[in-house]
Amino acid sequence: MRTPNLVGRRALVLHRPDEAIARLERQLRLIGLEVEQRWTPMRPGEAPDIVLVDADQGWNGLLAWEPGAAATPVIALLGSEAPGRIAWAIDQGAGAIIAKPVAAAAVYPALVLALHAFEQRVVAQQKIAALGERLRLRAIVARAVEAIALAQQGGEDAAYRQLRDFAMRRRLTLEQAAAAILARQHILPEVG
Repeated sequence: MRTPNLVGRRALVLHRPDEAIARLERQLRLIGLEVEQRWTPMRPGEAPDIVLVDADQGWNGLLAWEPGAAATPVIALLGSEAPGRIAWAIDQGAGAIIAKPVAAAAVYPALVLALHAFEQRVVAQQKIAALGERLRLRAIVARAVEAIALAQQGGEDAAYRQLRDFAMRRRLTLEQAAAAILARQHILPEVG
């Protein structure tokens, strides 16, 4: 992973104003971020590049997403060791924690970690969705293999190889090739 360029990105700090948060804001600006600080819930559709949130006093509804569905990288600002507060931060999608009172040296590493964790989460969700779709489409592949085997009056192994070769020649996924055969968009020459 390359260290991200943070210059010009927008950071939203959801925390009551105090001197430690003022130091945090200064550090974020030194790093190159544009900073907005407030203690009101995010608005629907609001899309900062990163959110830093008071995990000690935060509540469900403070962020613009449901627990477990963070739409942007999140850093929890945490002064408590209470398990419930840590769990709340994790539920909100926190990819890093900055302990309060905030030390300037903790800010940049937390930004990098939160961005990386968020990117990894997005990639994992995309992979899971793609695998789920392929799993859902496995029934189509099975039906196409059965149709080829029946038309060829042959075995399922040979029918599967024929479907796989058909997909490779046309640069389709196995599932796309199976759907095309079942929809009769393509008839394998041997099937007639």
